Amino acid sequence: MGDPHELDYELPLDDSVKQVGIGVVGAGFIIRDCHLLAYQQAGFKVVGITSRTRERADQVAALRNVPRVYVNLTDLLADPQLEVVDIGVPPQHQPEVIRQIAQHGGRIRGILAQKPLAMSLAEAAELVALCEAAGITLAVNQNMRHDHAVRACKDLLNRGLLGAPVLATIDMRAIPHWMDWSRDLHSLSTFVMSIHHLDCLRYWLGDPVRVMASTRPDPRTTFPHRDGINLYILEFASGARAASWDDVWTGPAREGSAGDMGIRWRVEGTGGLALGTIGWPRYPAHSPSTLDYTTRELGPRWIQPRWEKAWFPDAFRGTMGELLTAVVGGTTPSLCGRDNLKTLALVEAVYESARSHRMVELAEIGGPKLQP
Repeated sequence: MGDPHELDYELPLDDSVKQVGIGVVGAGFIIRDCHLLAYQQAGFKVVGITSRTRERADQVAALRNVPRVYVNLTDLLADPQLEVVDIGVPPQHQPEVIRQIAQHGGRIRGILAQKPLAMSLAEAAELVALCEAAGITLAVNQNMRHDHAVRACKDLLNRGLLGAPVLATIDMRAIPHWMDWSRDLHSLSTFVMSIHHLDCLRYWLGDPVRVMASTRPDPRTTFPHRDGINLYILEFASGARAASWDDVWTGPAREGSAGDMGIRWRVEGTGGLALGTIGWPRYPAHSPSTLDYTTRELGPRWIQPRWEKAWFPDAFRGTMGELLTAVVGGTTPSLCGRDNLKTLALVEAVYESARSHRMVELAEIGGPKLQP
């Protein structure tokens, strides 16, 4: 069925953003199969790439038609064509890359960093301040905000079509492929997986005032970790509530049983109801996210807009597009580093709540770190 509301589901981009030179740091899966593929499709100007492993950088450059491979970050920063740096390295290594860019000065006007920006709110706040002092626009790649269905739901909320939010839930049953670098982190699911859903709930409903969380190790993940399966509830001053079940076990689907994997979400309001799915668990199969919604205004029927594009890789057009638009227009992207500190504060609150077995007020977390 068509969408009578013509929902806003994709960031509009001016052709001027396609003239901004982008240099890429990293050549792993997320860069190879998401960033660079989305940038090719959007017509963004990728000038060159560097990686810790030159051979991998060469392979990715050849695959995605990137014209130049730099020896290292210093070589990349010396290229006069570059104005924006796109970082795709593990979170424990990202802060040093950002520090080097901020200290470099010169022509670099923007950075797109991965999530998590850092593995602690304190270090992330330091990076935000460094970039602000250097005059660099820092954006964080919270790409779930640019999933088509997630963005369309935000438009429903913005326009009041769902009324006042009552309850939002995300139910993830999926088995991630934990990269080798994950073994070295102090947090697994909270900082790497749940951060997507926590940022999405902030995007839809604003900032909560308190959280309650519980976690346990994932039986399948063999390396030591505390937070595998995460359950958490968020409370908002408006009275709204949100919750997510981030289940990376999903039953013994890899050990011989049948599987039931997927990500389903639901936003209930006083004036309507939105239901959706996220297509990512079926990746690399192309599986667009979906949205079904109903409102008191439209009566007892479901509206079911559908899209050809999917979260991976298409949402990455939106995150880089936000940054390029901000750099060209001298504005602040919604995914700016300072806003992302509030997402990291929420991540730390969830982690602390699960660790200490108590409800945590967001006011306990961050304090001066969240202020300009």
